[in-house]
Amino acid sequence: MLKVHSTETFGTQDWPGIRFLVFLQWCNFRCLYCQNPDTRNHNIWNEMQDETLIEMIQKEDVYFGDKWWVTVSGGEPLLQTKGLINFFTKLKKLGIHTALDTNASILNDDVKKLLEVTDLVIPDIKHINNARHEKITGNSNEEVLEFINYLEQIWKPFWVRYVLVPGYTDQLEYLDNMGKYLQNMKNLERLEILPYHNLWEYKWKELDRDYEMQDVKLPSKEELNKVKEILDKYIKNVYVRI
Repeated sequence: MLKVHSTETFGTQDWPGIRFLVFLQWCNFRCLYCQNPDTRNHNIWNEMQDETLIEMIQKEDVYFGDKWWVTVSGGEPLLQTKGLINFFTKLKKLGIHTALDTNASILNDDVKKLLEVTDLVIPDIKHINNARHEKITGNSNEEVLEFINYLEQIWKPFWVRYVLVPGYTDQLEYLDNMGKYLQNMKNLERLEILPYHNLWEYKWKELDRDYEMQDVKLPSKEELNKVKEILDKYIKNVYVRI
């Protein structure tokens, strides 16, 4: 049983392959530029049985063919780890590729069990500097870095995502530090730079919440290329998502 915010079929952006996407409710971060602020509400969700989700997934086999892919995102999936262990275990028995899109802020015995049935992990690094990370998310990044170190320790394939937000996450010194932190990680398959955008601002207005980032400009192509140039020095596969 999972508390689900929404699902999406034929997902081709941000994840490998053609995927069935499950977005879970609840999040422990309070990111200033959150694109899904509606997932924060602890009182609104759709409780869904694993079998119901699997039936929905199997109906999409015309898209998947021989390779079935499922990504669970949020919200923050690790807040529902016990349910995800059961769900991913059933998916693995069906030969379905499992991916976990997470803020990487929780690492306990249950999460370690979940990682055993997860094929690909996609953690976010909001900021490599702890003080700036706390300003952006309301939380420390110590757990995030511990989580990523653990992925490397257990030889788990992972991608890292980094949202480039002018004035918040674009400091060249810290980008250089992040490159140095990641440079020797053998299981890091790629680093994706996601340019900040404000397409989700309407969600904040619908929820009657103040959106503090409304005056933040979008990063330019030149800024994105500069960041990629810095990270290319340390990491083999750096991609800019447009």
